[in-house]
Amino acid sequence: MSLRKILFLLAGLAILIALPFSQSNYGLLVLSSWLIYSIAAMGLNLTLGYAGQISLAQAGFMALGAYTVALMTMAGIAWPFALIAAMLLCFVLGLLLGYPALRVQHHFLAFVTLAFNALVILVLRNEEWLTGGTYGLTGVPRPEILGMKTMMATPFYYFVLGLFVVMALALYGIIRSPWGRAFKGLRENPIRANSLGVDVRKMTLLAFAIGAAYGGLAGGLIAQLTQYIEPHSFGLPISLKILLMVIVGGAGFFFGPVLGAFLIVLAPEFLRFTEGYYLMLYAVLVIVLMVFCPTGLLGLAERAKNALKQRRNPQATAWTTKAALDSNGEKNQ
Repeated sequence: MSLRKILFLLAGLAILIALPFSQSNYGLLVLSSWLIYSIAAMGLNLTLGYAGQISLAQAGFMALGAYTVALMTMAGIAWPFALIAAMLLCFVLGLLLGYPALRVQHHFLAFVTLAFNALVILVLRNEEWLTGGTYGLTGVPRPEILGMKTMMATPFYYFVLGLFVVMALALYGIIRSPWGRAFKGLRENPIRANSLGVDVRKMTLLAFAIGAAYGGLAGGLIAQLTQYIEPHSFGLPISLKILLMVIVGGAGFFFGPVLGAFLIVLAPEFLRFTEGYYLMLYAVLVIVLMVFCPTGLLGLAERAKNALKQRRNPQATAWTTKAALDSNGEKNQ
């Protein structure tokens, strides 16, 4: 990573650290939601954007993580063990959900993951003895760190920000590792990746499992943020919302989910001055964005960057294009 990118990231982190000093409690609630949904979207981006496996089950994993953390912390178990247990449970179930991806792809796989999400909601709704059914669970405790409680909005925001940074660094390490290159090979061409020695079966399962673990952590944090959960809070609309975050920001780009979550979570808040029209304006903006930026905002920025390079150095671009054509010609012969 270049020095300029490191300085840019440090500046962004400094802004996030300073934000609470200029926000109300409601503003911090919205910002915490943005960071939490960014974690869930980062997991889906690994599954969809890097490994090319579509999933509509991320909200289901969030539900499992939320109920795991709620039940364990309400029983007196320390929050670190509850969050780790939520991630492990979702990791294992993600592995199991990955098996259908070995046989079906594209919209068929989307239907399988959609069925899994519906199954999770039905179980949580019907097992009232454990989950409270449609009444849900209330009074989920917030974590206490080294004697400091996070009941107030500011401490909890910093708690979520710390976990966000840790999970972002972990994902960056995965993407930069041989696993990350294998995920990209799986997305581009599974047959070619298999011929180059990539264990397609293993990488497919891992893509689902790691993405599910991120969803489980996000669900646990949502339970602690709202201190109340019920099954329908994690239905299909939430899965579609997370999918939209990945696509709007730019699937396959590291910061795509963060940017997408920022727009999806915060854009309605900025449009509230329009009163009853803000949802319609929000929907129109999303449609226009998807029509003109199918690769997401970061994909559009990448295209603009490449176009600018071509304008600045057209001769080098021509030589590059000619070399690529000659190379393809030699391969075809």
